[in-house]
Amino acid sequence: MAGESRATVMLEEAQSIIQAAQQKAQEIGQPMNIAVVDNGRQLKAFARMEDAWLGSIDIAIDKAFTSASFLLSTQDLGEMAQPGQPLFGINTTNDGRIVIFGGGVLLMRGDEVAGAVGVSGGTPDQDHEVAEAGAAAFS
Repeated sequence: MAGESRATVMLEEAQSIIQAAQQKAQEIGQPMNIAVVDNGRQLKAFARMEDAWLGSIDIAIDKAFTSASFLLSTQDLGEMAQPGQPLFGINTTNDGRIVIFGGGVLLMRGDEVAGAVGVSGGTPDQDHEVAEAGAAAFS
């Protein structure tokens, strides 16, 4: 119905998330690839900053996919996917799309998952920091 709130991230919101993430990436001096997926794990918006690694395009998209798939940040999933931990080997599932290092963060609308943002191009800590900046623009 018109006027009802929707849990999924809308295009305009996805663009704002990317803009906020780009601003953080510029502040830290690291070009990034930034992807936003909706709550169905489908790509909603993407940006590749000038000089961001080409190899990180798919990684950014897959980080967003991973976060939305498991309802966790990729950083938290990575901790559970280490040898001896309960999700060891999870990164070999889903046709290899599961990423187990920082840079994927959920987008929440209240208590509902609206999507996720994925960032790649720096260290996992830098990627996570930039993803968090993007997610903060959604809150």
